[in-house]
Amino acid sequence: MELYKWAGHRDQGVAILAANSNARLIYLMNGEESVVLYESEGSAPAQGFEGYEVLDAVGDINDGYFAVFNNIPVTDEGRELFESRFKNRAGKVEQEPGFAAIRVLRPLNSDTYVILTLWKDEESFKDWQQSQAYGQAHAKRGTEEGIDKRPNIFSRPSFVKTYTR
Repeated sequence: MELYKWAGHRDQGVAILAANSNARLIYLMNGEESVVLYESEGSAPAQGFEGYEVLDAVGDINDGYFAVFNNIPVTDEGRELFESRFKNRAGKVEQEPGFAAIRVLRPLNSDTYVILTLWKDEESFKDWQQSQAYGQAHAKRGTEEGIDKRPNIFSRPSFVKTYTR
């Protein structure tokens, strides 16, 4: 499965929706910026969309109203270890109240992986960040066992973007 993401001004995003009214697209906003998502089993949307291979998928992305995009630039050398860590993740997030979906996305044409989580609302996401499960899922971060302490894994700092429906 693939996921395609377009990002830009909200007026352009609305135009994409209008031009593809028969497609199952998800439209998200953050101020003037918008994102359009399209999940597919092989058919790519029009040009301008970034493509990702879905490495892990739980839940229906159409059920979420608050989206968190954790963008993580990974070196070519670090890809195997990074993917292994996510293939063997604890899966704690799926049990949290308000969780709708997760997608672990391998970039097709860049170095930036995306861990996309969708939630019922922003409060559910914030509750997850304060939960014991979050602490357990991220327990190795900053320790000798943590992937963040390994050399040559990340090409630059990660960043998070959020959007709502």
